[in-house]
This record gives sequence, structure tokens and C-alpha cells, in this order.
Amino acid sequence: MNESSNKRTSRREFLQGAMGAAAAFTIVPRHVLGAGVTPPSEKLNIACIGVGGRGAANLEGVSGENIVALCDVDMRRSGKAFEKYPKAERYRDFRKMFDAMEEKIDAVVVSTPDHTHAVAAMAAIKRGKHVYCEKPLAHSIYEIRRLMAAARKYKVVTQLGNQGHSFDRIRMFCEWIWDGAIGNVQQVHAACGATNSRLSDLSRLQERHEIPAELDWDLWLGPAQYRPYNPMYLPGKWRAWMPFGSGTIGDWVCHVVDPVFWALRLGSPNTVRARARAYDPKKHADTFPMGTIVEYEFPARGKRRPVSLTWFGGIEKLPRPDDLEPDRKVPNTGAIVIGDKGKIMYGSHGANGARIIPEEKMRAYKQPRKILPRVKGHYRDWLRAIKEEGQAGSNFDYGGPLTEIAQLGIIAMKMLGQKLAWDGENMRFTNSDEANQYINPPYRQGWML
Repeated sequence: MNESSNKRTSRREFLQGAMGAAAAFTIVPRHVLGAGVTPPSEKLNIACIGVGGRGAANLEGVSGENIVALCDVDMRRSGKAFEKYPKAERYRDFRKMFDAMEEKIDAVVVSTPDHTHAVAAMAAIKRGKHVYCEKPLAHSIYEIRRLMAAARKYKVVTQLGNQGHSFDRIRMFCEWIWDGAIGNVQQVHAACGATNSRLSDLSRLQERHEIPAELDWDLWLGPAQYRPYNPMYLPGKWRAWMPFGSGTIGDWVCHVVDPVFWALRLGSPNTVRARARAYDPKKHADTFPMGTIVEYEFPARGKRRPVSLTWFGGIEKLPRPDDLEPDRKVPNTGAIVIGDKGKIMYGSHGANGARIIPEEKMRAYKQPRKILPRVKGHYRDWLRAIKEEGQAGSNFDYGGPLTEIAQLGIIAMKMLGQKLAWDGENMRFTNSDEANQYINPPYRQGWML
């Protein structure tokens, strides 16, 4: 679907053409019809990479389309998806899936662990496939930049899996900020109380376990450096291990920081520094701290003044505002946005539950005019953009820099206590050669973007 819309043929026109009525009962792949032509079913042929856990929810989100292929390295975790879509082709290796079915796939959903997001998404993009990728977009800043560039080059429609970006609440929050509801924003406190850390389990990494028959461990590792299988890595536990996951900050920045990233047009920070208790980044390098405080400084942009953003993760909690009513709780996961004329507090996804504080200011505030278009769901926004040859709201040009904030925080954890100066345009730290080594960690032999 890379040609202009004037080449598009409607379903009705197609059915009146040479294929006649028989076409109405056939799913015709786009490559047969030609670029820019909508097949008579008006449905996309979708392949899903990673269909257990979070992948099952993403699969359900696109279930109204034609699910033509399912790929997962764990046959047990993927069993329910395979049963639900018996007509879909089954694969363990997404590279083999593309080799066999490249011409039969329009779009791809990537729901693998973080460390394989980039290789799977890039394989799809280079074949001209539209991509929905679960957050965080990638496992390194280098991967993020490469995916952004590739999406532009191949002109594909992309969407990051931060569902709150499609909620009405995030648009309302942006409109409040742009209306001056709390004046000039100077500071943001953002947090998630989840503790994606395995500090107490580090000694168990020396244990040896037999690889389950249903799991292809080598494929699960993908580009990560080889290490023996251990049941502490999966399923789901990989989020707490640095070689595979992105900890609490990587899992939640794309949700919690999204509203202010959009409303304030934050872009890239100038500096980042991380603090953590009872954590040694050398001794505990395989996992994340139990709690972190990460401080970012964003430069002035346009008419916006500089903004300080502080991330509180795990056991580190949001500071309670002085003007919050005694009977109201500070969210475990959410943010407090501080302006020179007031504050806004909101919850986890897409500024959920956003309120000006104290409540008397909220009651007195006159709602501004709605200036942002509302959408009908995150998956539908992506699917609509593909069919209409547009772009989705959290495409990689938006979701990439948002994910980069989390990845900068992870590098700061590796350089604990040091204030790192970040040159986003040139993708380098100007005051630490050691930190620069973490921008593009090496891949295991046999894997490449």
C-alpha cells in the first residue's frame, strides 16, 4: 500500500471487474492485486510474532483481520493461539516465516521479549510490511534509531503498543496543558511501583536446568549473548533481567510519560542521572535495582521553558503534593505535573483519572475546546492508517524517542550517580566513553538488523 490513493480500487469496483462474483468469496492477497489496491475482503493478512502472554492480547486486538501466520519459539505458551486460529500457518523462526510467506503477509504484530523486538520488526519492515510493536520499541538506542529510519525508508505504517496513546484522556490532558490550565510546566514526577528486579536470585544463575522440549532456547535468545537456559528467565520473568528486558522503567515509561511527552513536546533530554539504594551496577549487572530515581533535564523548546522530569521506580514512590487533599491517594503508577499556576495528577495509562489539584481548582476550571481528533482504539488506529495510507498516532517517529527516554535511564543505572550529558542529535554522551558503549551493545554471531 505504498502507492497513492488514486490507484486504490474499491471493493465494489473490484467485484464488478474481471474476477466477477467469485471474488466476493475469496481472500485475494494484495500482491496479486497490485500496490494500493484493497482486496475484496477489505481485510489485511496479518502475521503475529510472539503469541503467548501479552502477544495473545495483541492477537485478539487484530483478530478482525485475516490471521495468516503465527510464530512463537515456545509451543506450550502458544498452544491456545494455535488452537484458536487453526488455519494460520505455524512457525518457530520468524525468518523462515518470512521466507515462506512474504507475499502473503500485509502487516506484522511483534510481541516478543524486548531483546528481540528490533530484529523481528526490522525483518518485517525491510520486506515492506506494516508493523505494530509492543512497547518498549527496542532494547537499545541504536536499535530504536535504526527502526525509525527503516520505517521511513520503506514507507510502512507503524504503531508502538502504548495503548493509552489512543485514549480520550490523553488528548484531554494535552488540551488542558495547551490551554494553560496549570501555567508553564516546570517539573514532572512520574512513577511505577512495579519492582522488576531479581537481586535475590542472582546466585541461582549458576544452576543448570534442562531445556523444555517445547522451547527453542537458541531462538528465544536471538541476538542476546548466549547463556544457559534457566527457568528464572521465562515466561515473563525476562523483564527483570537486563540482557532481555528493560525493567520497570522500560515497561512503564511508554505509558506514564506519554501524556507529558506529547503535551510538552519533550523530545530528547540534555542530561540524565540515576540513583539507587543497595545496588552495584557492576556486581548486579544482570538485573535491575529494587527501586530507582532517574532525573532528566529537557531543554527549552519553542515557547516552552526547560522541564525537569524525575522517574520513581519500584520501591521509590511519588512525593505527595502539599496541596493534595488528605483523603486522596497519590497513585502507585502515574504522574504529578507541576506548573507555575497549579498541578495535575493522573494515573497509569494515557493520563487516566487526570485531575487538577486541589479539587477546588478542578471544579473552577472551564474545559477548553476539543482540538485533537479522538480515535476508536489503538489497534484500530493502526489498521485504519494502513487501509487509508496514513500514519498511526504512536508511530515509530513518536514512539521511538519516547522509548529512548527509558533506554537513557537504563544506561544511567549502569553509570549510577553520574550525570550524563546526552547529545541526542549525534546519539552520543559527550562526557562518558563508557556510557557510549551501551548505546549499541553487540549482537550474538548470526544475528543482525
